[in-house]
Amino acid sequence: MAKWIKPTLDTKFHIDFGWWEKQKRDFRLELHSQLCEECRAKYPNHKETRLVDWVDPETAEVRRVDALWQSLMTCCRGKPDYITEHTPLATAVFRVFLANGNTPLSPRELHQILGRRTPELILQTIGGPHVYHGVRPVDS
Repeated sequence: MAKWIKPTLDTKFHIDFGWWEKQKRDFRLELHSQLCEECRAKYPNHKETRLVDWVDPETAEVRRVDALWQSLMTCCRGKPDYITEHTPLATAVFRVFLANGNTPLSPRELHQILGRRTPELILQTIGGPHVYHGVRPVDS
């Protein structure tokens, strides 16, 4: 059994796909549940989608990504209700990782993005033994 190391404010986190597999949970179903109304109308279920080309806006790298995830990165993230002050913190953090293509971020960086929650509260929420939405330290 791997030893658990207590994360810090500078520990990088990401969505751990291995956690989703281990828990036997459907990541694509969760992706679908995070879509805005417009994208849910476009993709009425999580099973009948395809891979699409997505161009990273910072590097111009073209990658094949799930159409649901591409919608989250390009459409849903721009909606005013994607992350609100009423969005539960664990869900808000998950949505940040969905919107940024799962680029690892620390609680300090997440605080800068979310703005209204302290890095300490973010760390307390995602750095404990309970895993929310598969968000875990990068090297866990």
